[in-house]
Amino acid sequence: MTPYAKAMKQRTLAREVTISGQALHTGETVTLTLKPAAPGAGYVFRRIDLNGAPEIKPRASLLGDLVRQTTIQEGHAKVHTVEHVLSALHGCGVDNCVIEMNASEPPILDGSAKPYVDLIMQGDPLEQEAEREYFILTEPVSIQKGNSSIIALPHDGFKISCTSADDRGIHAQFLSLNIDPDVYMTQIAAARTFTVYEDIEELIKLGKIKGGSLDCAVVIKGDKILSKEGLRFKDEFVRHKMLDIIGDITLLGLPIKAHIIATRPGHAINAELTKALAAQLEEKRKGPKKKPRPAMVMPTETELDIRRILDTLPHRYPFLMIDRVMEFIGEDALVAIKNVSINEPYFQGHFPNNPVMPGVLQLEAMAQAAGILMLRRGSSEGKTSLFMSADKVKFRKPVRPGDQLIINAKLTKTRGNKLATSEVTCTVDGQVVSSGELMFAILDTSEVEG
Repeated sequence: MTPYAKAMKQRTLAREVTISGQALHTGETVTLTLKPAAPGAGYVFRRIDLNGAPEIKPRASLLGDLVRQTTIQEGHAKVHTVEHVLSALHGCGVDNCVIEMNASEPPILDGSAKPYVDLIMQGDPLEQEAEREYFILTEPVSIQKGNSSIIALPHDGFKISCTSADDRGIHAQFLSLNIDPDVYMTQIAAARTFTVYEDIEELIKLGKIKGGSLDCAVVIKGDKILSKEGLRFKDEFVRHKMLDIIGDITLLGLPIKAHIIATRPGHAINAELTKALAAQLEEKRKGPKKKPRPAMVMPTETELDIRRILDTLPHRYPFLMIDRVMEFIGEDALVAIKNVSINEPYFQGHFPNNPVMPGVLQLEAMAQAAGILMLRRGSSEGKTSLFMSADKVKFRKPVRPGDQLIINAKLTKTRGNKLATSEVTCTVDGQVVSSGELMFAILDTSEVEG
């Protein structure tokens, strides 16, 4: 699988369209015009109120202020609160567009992306000759910040699973959607921005929300909802969090194929994920790096010590999650262990004074164990296992320093020596702590590198 692949045609607008309104944070009146752009141009912000009408391409390397907004800056040119208009463009499947503005911040409108979707539809999106490129995620990426986390997993499509909650847990919401233009326009776009009433004073002190009102936001006060209209969805808050993720992830520069799993996300952690993905994309574009070729797992081996695991898997510190394969059970099952030590680097931030092994790393341990199992089925010389997707993943109990994670992996389906599905369960002291169904591909090492 290549790190970025082509499919479908790129799209732009047939004609330019304009909208005006008040900006959320600066309070300025702003006119925004969406204009057609050439194939491969991507999204371009143009500040026509500044000398020379400077242009900024939204990229993770240009990120600035992330307090209740996503800001990009290049030189003296800056654009605030880009997430809603970018989310609408991406959600509607528009690849190339000039976003022309006579101020530093797009209008907030009703606090959702729906007015921008309507504007885009007025512009009549049309196909261009060039094919669309996707960044296809090939290995998990995980970001943790306090009680927030965001994970990107390999997935054939674009899916978001999101949990939104305030500090008191009163308005906890969860939603999982496969995102395409129809789903975006009907299930995501109309969700409005929101804030907790107690945060408003601090935001004002920071010079924010000068254009804020109940016309463009939902305010949560205790168990009450304050807005000019009722909630548009019973779970409107989590839908808006997904809207923001879609907007923030466009700073990668390519549409992505991945499953994003977010818990209490915000612009800052969304930005960290986008930066990590951008770094991975940049490494892929620089060209292949030579990796040590995994050695064969001999069918006669009944267990593997750490040296043989290092021979077999390409992973190294701090991402090797298997310490020993205790037993191979026939051709299709194994038992492995991961000793969880307080010296693990992730315990410094997950969480101070309450160390818990992140669920995504338990999932990685499952994937590595099942990958070893798949490599053992045939000649694995010159081969490597590629984690493709995860389904029915459950985390039942916390895993803490001092625990020994027992990993039971069993192949359930195989397609030749190329594809496999496995069921994996992790236990501590005989109690199930996590489980899932994983899919992999077995590829030539040269195929992955090139």
